[in-house]
Amino acid sequence: MLHGILLITLFSCAAFYIGDMDFVKSLSFSPMIVGIILGMLYANSLRNNLPETWVPGIQFCSKRVLRFGIILYGFRLTFQDVTAVGIPAVIIDAIIVGGTIGLGMLIGRLMKMDRGITLLTSVGSAICGAAAVLGAESAIRTKPYKTAVAVSTVVIFGTLSMFLYPILYRNGIFALSPEQMGIYAGSTIHEVAHVVGAGNAMGDEVASIAIIVKMIRVMMLVPVLLIITWAVAKAAAANGSEGEKGKINIPWFAILFLVVIAFNSFDLLPESVVSFINTFDTFLLTMAMTALGAETSIEKFKKAGAKPFVLALVLQLWLLTGGYLLAQWMVG
Repeated sequence: MLHGILLITLFSCAAFYIGDMDFVKSLSFSPMIVGIILGMLYANSLRNNLPETWVPGIQFCSKRVLRFGIILYGFRLTFQDVTAVGIPAVIIDAIIVGGTIGLGMLIGRLMKMDRGITLLTSVGSAICGAAAVLGAESAIRTKPYKTAVAVSTVVIFGTLSMFLYPILYRNGIFALSPEQMGIYAGSTIHEVAHVVGAGNAMGDEVASIAIIVKMIRVMMLVPVLLIITWAVAKAAAANGSEGEKGKINIPWFAILFLVVIAFNSFDLLPESVVSFINTFDTFLLTMAMTALGAETSIEKFKKAGAKPFVLALVLQLWLLTGGYLLAQWMVG
């Protein structure tokens, strides 16, 4: 197992190095995104030469390390963030999250898509991109390639949004105040890194609000994961599954994620310590993403087909239009 873990660790170190390059920073690609790209490049080149004894270490990174990374993600958030932007922003976030997941599941059913990919793509689009996909994957325990497909969709459309929003805002096509635009961007752009990139391109006032609204959206990962876990258990029981399959397995990592947010809200740790924890957490999540990429080949993408990207496109159009109307209406 140790060999597999060390392999992923080396790839993750490379992802951090590449992610620190100016060109990669200009795209707002986090080390996590670089990690899954490196993992997928490896999976489609040298993967067949990997000794089978290394595979458990890779799987350990994609499961156990992932959950620990999600827990530590809570150090990026505080409950004070919620009060900073007011109730309207929280309501908009809730509508966007619920509406995106509901719409995604409906469209997925109409398109007769794989339910795992549908759920992961919908959750990633609704909450916080790759991190949400990873959290949902830990709750439903689907195959790694399905997770990689879902991550790919949210990365593509999140990146497009990061460039599109500032262009439309600067040219007056988005007729919104800085406050409205901040709420709009924070509640509809996929990745945290993409929100930061788009916000900085639109000004400090927009950026500060957008990031807080985005962090509130991230907090909604906990109730969503609890609901998903309950729904999966209920579906298993309805299908006549026996024993543990019909039992609700509470995603404790999600509960501990909330506990960490509560602890961080008291501001007990020095800023330097929190910064170190966040950097270490990014490295853990990069390891998890790299491990998922290492289990994903082109053949598996072909197996998934174009439907996941069509679903992500429809959800992107919903986020663009629905989020815009909500920001205008509730913060007008």
